[in-house]
Amino acid sequence: MNNPRPVKVIAVASGKGGVGKTHVSVNLATVLAQSSRGVMLLDADLGLANVDVLLGLSPRLNLSHVIEGQATLEDVLVEGPNGILIVPASSGTQRMAELTPAEHAGLIHSFSELNHALDYLIVDTAAGISDSVMSFARAAREVLVVAIDEPSSITDAYALIKVLNRDHGMQRFHMLANRVRSAREGEELFSKLSKAATRFLDLTLAYAGAIPEDDALRKAAQRQQPVTCTYPGSPSGRAFVDLARRVARWPLPNTAEGHLEFFVERVIEYGAIRHGVVT
Repeated sequence: MNNPRPVKVIAVASGKGGVGKTHVSVNLATVLAQSSRGVMLLDADLGLANVDVLLGLSPRLNLSHVIEGQATLEDVLVEGPNGILIVPASSGTQRMAELTPAEHAGLIHSFSELNHALDYLIVDTAAGISDSVMSFARAAREVLVVAIDEPSSITDAYALIKVLNRDHGMQRFHMLANRVRSAREGEELFSKLSKAATRFLDLTLAYAGAIPEDDALRKAAQRQQPVTCTYPGSPSGRAFVDLARRVARWPLPNTAEGHLEFFVERVIEYGAIRHGVVT
């Protein structure tokens, strides 16, 4: 891989589905691409992928073809808004949701074949705490947890953070309040999660801001376009710009931990340890 500069690898995760996680991933990537050298968006919800659907894309190839040896990772890349590079997965394919450890490691290892200059890799994980989510989140430098102001979302977001902290030693998380009715609601949602996390866990939970409930998001989704491109002046469009500015200020890694190679190696190492291949 020819990518001498460190890459900010950000896993966008959520404890439960239906909280708008993929919309966050798509819009964050789109805004970051306006001012960065390169942004790649990996659809890591391997069995229920929908990044391509949200963007109205019809990729001829996806990660299932990489797994079957029918294509390389380079072959499946498609270009999205603002030039973001998208790694599409397959939807409604149980086979992709049940990869063996060797297949999962091989898939991640295929990133070493890419030859693109990148500043950001946004990883849109599946919802929940599956092995796939754990491996991608553990390998990323930053984890952005998306939650909405509903008891089940807050409970599941806490469960996700707890597993990553207690079982995998992760200590730094960012929380994004989505679909809020006011800035205060977002701050209160963060406070609820933060109090539980800091009381019972050994970690740092930072507030990444809030995305307001906005009809422009629904209209953009119907048009299969990011709200940041279709309605950039809308409340949600401006909020995603603010989020991207915060993300851009996150410290740039100055060690191997910030490189895509590290991301690849860490996922493979995790898979090997989890299945007793190495100690």
